[in-house]
Amino acid sequence: MPLRLPAGTRLAVSIGPDFDAQSVWTGTFKSASQSHLSRGEFGAEVAVPRLLRLFDRYGFRTTWCTPTHTMQTFPAAFRSIVDAGHEIAAHGVCHEPIVQLEPDEERRLMQRQIRLHEQIVGVRPKGYRSPAFDVSDVTFDLLEEFGFTWDSSLMGRDFEVYRPRLVTRIDPENGNSFGPPRDVLEIPVSWYLDDFPALEFLPRSTGMQSTEAVLQRWIDSFRFAREQCEGGVYVLTVHPQTIGRAHHLVMLERFLDEVTSHDDVWLATLSEIAGCWYDD
Repeated sequence: MPLRLPAGTRLAVSIGPDFDAQSVWTGTFKSASQSHLSRGEFGAEVAVPRLLRLFDRYGFRTTWCTPTHTMQTFPAAFRSIVDAGHEIAAHGVCHEPIVQLEPDEERRLMQRQIRLHEQIVGVRPKGYRSPAFDVSDVTFDLLEEFGFTWDSSLMGRDFEVYRPRLVTRIDPENGNSFGPPRDVLEIPVSWYLDDFPALEFLPRSTGMQSTEAVLQRWIDSFRFAREQCEGGVYVLTVHPQTIGRAHHLVMLERFLDEVTSHDDVWLATLSEIAGCWYDD
């Protein structure tokens, strides 16, 4: 279903940082390595100012999906994002592995991050992005219970906002069953449009790929979305500790030059995009 975008525009674009800092290493990768932690520190202390200058130069606001662990560990860097007028979305407490949590623990952490958003940011978050793009069978129940408007963790579409249906029964012989569409809107993501797996160094990974190849994939996807998916959305996920490296930042600038060369493209926050949804 298309969005009702501002007049004269055909595609909404979100370039949103996941400000994981050190929590991605301790939460997802279960690492206490000082080398890993220093990469998170780089993201906060060096990359955040670089990104804020870049976004200011191009004149648009972004949505920073931020674990509360990051807010507490790097308060000055986080406050600079808020002061610059960018949106803050929920992204877990400590980049916890959602699918490994018991339902009661997932609820506790959801309540904690909402409380910390109210204390540190000053407002409840409107949107949620699961750490590592993964949700449990109860995540959407919690999002609806606690009043979230949108989620950005699933991949059931590529350039279309939609109401997600969760698989309620897996049956290899007779086909799977879906539940009803959820109230929370889904603004889809993709590992193809994410800097971390393609560019970050991890042992036994396919990272540290050519920036030329990654940039071409991002641009090809953007051009397809703009030309063939009118009323759609293009979501690029970046991580300060990854995209903030010099050669990656140059690549992002080249991508932004492509996007901003079109007058019919709207650079927006995820909540602004969700606000353009309409039901028939």
